[in-house]
This record gives sequence, structure tokens and C-alpha cells, in this order.
Amino acid sequence: MLIVTLDTGTTNTRVVAWRNGLPVAEAGRPVGVRDTAITGSTDKLKAAVGEALSEALAGANVAPGEESLYLGSGMITSNNGLREIPHLPAPAGKAELAAGMQSVELPGVADYPIWLIPGIKNRAGAISLDDCDDMDIMRGEETEAIGVLHTLGLAEPAVLILPGSHSKIVGIDEQGRITGSITTISGELLDVISRHTLIAGSVDHRFADTINSEALLKGAELGERLGVGRSAFLVRLLDLFGDLDRDGRASFLLGAVLASDISALKSSHSLKVAPESRIIVAGKGGLRDALMTLLAADPYFTGPIEAVPDGIHSISALGAMEIARIRGLI
Repeated sequence: MLIVTLDTGTTNTRVVAWRNGLPVAEAGRPVGVRDTAITGSTDKLKAAVGEALSEALAGANVAPGEESLYLGSGMITSNNGLREIPHLPAPAGKAELAAGMQSVELPGVADYPIWLIPGIKNRAGAISLDDCDDMDIMRGEETEAIGVLHTLGLAEPAVLILPGSHSKIVGIDEQGRITGSITTISGELLDVISRHTLIAGSVDHRFADTINSEALLKGAELGERLGVGRSAFLVRLLDLFGDLDRDGRASFLLGAVLASDISALKSSHSLKVAPESRIIVAGKGGLRDALMTLLAADPYFTGPIEAVPDGIHSISALGAMEIARIRGLI
């Protein structure tokens, strides 16, 4: 059987074709649901998904009559995606996600139905100014979380940190269910400050190539005490009057921005994280390693802190396939 996993995010769409548990072809397009929000139409997203899917299938050398299964996750199920599916309320694990899958026909996009995986929200019901921090949502990170649990063979409570443009902190209970999440825009904020503000010139409009741990920790310390606005401006002052190199200044800025994520992890009502919690950090090396450094240096956290190993191909797709297996599709 050929399995095709489709993951649409805010700005990108990625398709991977799998055979016998191994990736055989993939394709992507720099188009996501942000394009729908901007244009008010799904036409661009439909075209991008269709093109990426066709490219991946061409690379997979599909044999005549070969059985195929298409799995979709992420923002494709949002109101700006190709078919809206309501969030499931937490707690929800792979059994609940499998039961909530929906098969949809998308003529002109895919030649087979796509089995879409729903997202998860912290709770059902409305929120107010008084309890808005209790709520959170995810679309796509649920499959990534299930992929991490499946890959690591995790069978105990944990907290997963999934850094990115919109970083997610995800709670896992003893049954392997997602109990809730915290979302921050730290990655997006770092990108804006690094490329589109007065501070951009002090970091050469890019992130740190190599993390300076001392500068990272100092940036986080001042970010927690002074806030990101003042701490970010200190990067310019270090450029004008200090001798810290570019990577050091970029590391300082990274620490200042990530300080708010660490504060949210300790204080948000969305997810009550105990000091002894097991914390697992996923993501690409630089951001993942910076978070590991900050967590290890914070006396609040007394439990084990570990990283998802490098070299795992498309952990979100692995999660989607595990959910499909529970549904009986594989």
C-alpha cells in the first residue's frame, strides 16, 4: 500500500509518500492557510495541495492498481483550510483522534478521498476575559505529539515542547492522551524582531548560526525581568557600545524571546506543569538546544529533560499513520 501524508500549516504544505514504512518521495509548496485568510479564497491552497500531491505521486512511481491511502492533518481542517472539522476536546489520544477522522472528497485536488485528522482544544464551551488562559487549540501538533509518543515508546506522563513559528507545549497523561496545550508566537516574534525592526541590523537580519550559551542565558534572565520590549532593544545597545559578536547578540535576543515561553510553561493555567515533570523537546537543533539549555538552567524544573533525537523523518507523518492504524485503515 502507498500511504500519502499531507500536512498543511499556516505558510507551508508538505506531502510525503510512504511505502513499507519508508519515505519514497516528497514535495512541498510555500502556501498555507494564511493565503486563504489574505485572499478570502481557497483556490491558491487547493492548487498548491494538488501540485504537491501530484509531484510526490510522480516521484513515488505508483504502480497501476496499487492501493493508496491519503492522510491529512494540520490547518487543512481549519476554517481557512479545505474542509473544516471541529476540534476534539481534551483529553484526547490516538483512539479519540482515530474515531474523529473524516474521509472527504476533494475533486480537482486528489484522486482518492483524504482521511482528515481533527485538532484538539483544551476544553469545550465559551471563554471570557477571566478564563481565556484556560483555553488553547492545536491543529497538526496532535499528530506530531502522537508521533513522538510512538517513536519514543513513551508510556508515562510528560510535557512535550514543539517549537516553531507558533510553539506548542503539550501535556500528556498516563494513558498517552493529550490533556491540553499552551501556544505562543515566540518563533514568529523572533522572526519579526530579527528581520523587520530596528534591531534587525544588529543581528544582520538573521538568527544565530551558533548558540552562545552565556548570552542566551543572560538574554533570558533580562527577558524575564525586563520584558521582551526592553530586552530586545538591549541588543542594539550591545551592538553600539559592547564587544559581543553577532552570534552572541542573536543568542541574547533568542533568550529574551524564549523567556516568555519558559514563564508560560511555569505559570499558564492552560497546562499545569509540575517541577518534577518529564519534559521532552522536539524541533530543529538550534531552537531545540536553546530551550534545553534554558530549561536545564532554571531551578524550577527538577525532572528529566530530554530531546527528541535527530534523524527521524517527518514525525508528524508517523503520528498520522499511527492514528490511521488505530482507525483500521492500515
